[in-house]
Amino acid sequence: MPLTMAKAGETVTIRRITGRDEVRRHLAELGFVVDSAVTVVSEIAGNLIVQVKDARVALDRTMANRIMF
Repeated sequence: MPLTMAKAGETVTIRRITGRDEVRRHLAELGFVVDSAVTVVSEIAGNLIVQVKDARVALDRTMANRIMF
């Protein structure tokens, strides 16, 4: 399921990241790697604020749809 399906307050484990190599590399640099935990802080119109490692990151709907849990 894409990350956009997670509810606010829910912690999920990343299983797969789709997209072109440069998109996957960019997400990995932000801390989105397979088997890492991500907590959804809030969701507004499909756009997410997530807690990954010790940082909060804002993702738009298209980027969040590339992250599967």
